[in-house]
Amino acid sequence: MKSARLAAILGTAAVTLAGLAALAGCGTTTAKAPAAAASPSGPAYSYYRAMMGRLNGGGSMMGGGSGYGPMIGAAGFRWMMGGAAAPAWMRGHHLPGYMMGTAHDPGKVMGALWANGPGPRVSPAQAARLGSLTPAGAALDRAANRITFTGTSVRLVAVASPPGGRDETFRIAGLINPAITVKTGARVSIEIINADPDTAHGLVITAGHRTPSWMPMMTTRTAFPGAALWLLGNPTSAGMHAGTLTFTASAPGTYRYLCPVPGHAQKGLAGTLTVG
Repeated sequence: MKSARLAAILGTAAVTLAGLAALAGCGTTTAKAPAAAASPSGPAYSYYRAMMGRLNGGGSMMGGGSGYGPMIGAAGFRWMMGGAAAPAWMRGHHLPGYMMGTAHDPGKVMGALWANGPGPRVSPAQAARLGSLTPAGAALDRAANRITFTGTSVRLVAVASPPGGRDETFRIAGLINPAITVKTGARVSIEIINADPDTAHGLVITAGHRTPSWMPMMTTRTAFPGAALWLLGNPTSAGMHAGTLTFTASAPGTYRYLCPVPGHAQKGLAGTLTVG
């Protein structure tokens, strides 16, 4: 593998793993965990080792003089997860362009790397049905492209790049990037399904209503604990990746829900969430 290509993949993998609270079990993620939580165990670490082994033929990466040890091992996993030894660009700054592979959408690299990752799947038929389903307790205003919940328990499904719909958008209750309103204190559960055939997508609620920077995974603060699922890999013959994020809408205000993969919010994967 050419060194430039490997650098792009490693840089993208670093963004992928920073803030990714393990594609384990149900696929749910939370706000970025402390370094101690980046434990080298479970399905996320197993998949990480297999992925890095394939990229480097089973050898070590960026070891020796780097001071971080072999990147394929436990120390490398903790470093990639943004631990205490992570360099400055892992702690809120843009990655250099050569690390991100600026000639293409980083989501395409992420999607391929995590296509066979652990976590639940749904069929294309299930994704189409769930993306058009009106959530319980929701009032839809299709003319205004708005969904309003008046109860204290909110459950909805967001399908990224929905089948038969516009690419780089979310379909929720048959609407495209609708404005969502929930009560202060509501417990919100959002299932995300990645229907894009060749690109990773995720969803995060950000602490501000403006469209964030090109790389929200590294530069944007999550609005509520638990309100982030950083990415889901490409669909395979096993189905489309699905994951659920759950949080309490504890503070009134206007927020953004968006795909945190670099550049995707600017392309259209974004909408507003009003709490109040």
